This record gives sequence, structure tokens and C-alpha cells, in this order.
Amino acid sequence: MATAPSLAHMVYFELSDSSPAKIAELIASCKEYLDNHPGLDYFAVGRLNQDLARPVNDRSFHVSLHTVFADRAAHDAYQIEPRHLKFIELNKPNWKTARVFDSDLA
Repeated sequence: MATAPSLAHMVYFELSDSSPAKIAELIASCKEYLDNHPGLDYFAVGRLNQDLARPVNDRSFHVSLHTVFADRAAHDAYQIEPRHLKFIELNKPNWKTARVFDSDLA
């Protein structure tokens, strides 16, 4: 019997105020509100690497969030979880853009 694929949920945040303090604040908020959810197999958050500026590098973000969920059901539950919704409420005012990339993993 085939199992459901893991689901990768990556978010790239471009901030209106991209000062070092605001970048650090968003990273800390990701760690506080978005880690340790049921069905979350992988969590990482970081900032744009300033040294990698090849023509192929997309540099239109300040903070990246990388999560992998066991399956679609775990992802969907995370989307409506109160801690996730609180994260959005607290941080969305400083988002210039939030680009979301969801993919099934083989």
C-alpha cells in the first residue's frame, strides 16, 4: 500500500523593515510559534546568505522558513493551529511579501 508523500512547505519573507533587529525578531518568532507541531518532521529558519549572489540566486527575501510535514493532513492541521495563526497576526504587518512554495516529496 502506498503511503502519502511528505509535504514540503517553504516560505520566503521579504520584510518592509529589513533591519537586522527585525530580521532577528522574525526568526525568533518562527522558532517560537512554528516549530514543534504534530506531524512536523523538519524545521529550519534562516536569513539570506549575503555572500551568494550568483545570477541564478533569488535574493528577493530576507528570511526563509523550511518545514517538512509527514503528510498533507499534518500540513493542513498546522495551517489552522492557533500558534500558527498567532504567528501570522504578530508578523504579517512587516511582510512586504510572503511567497509560499508547497511540494510533495518523493
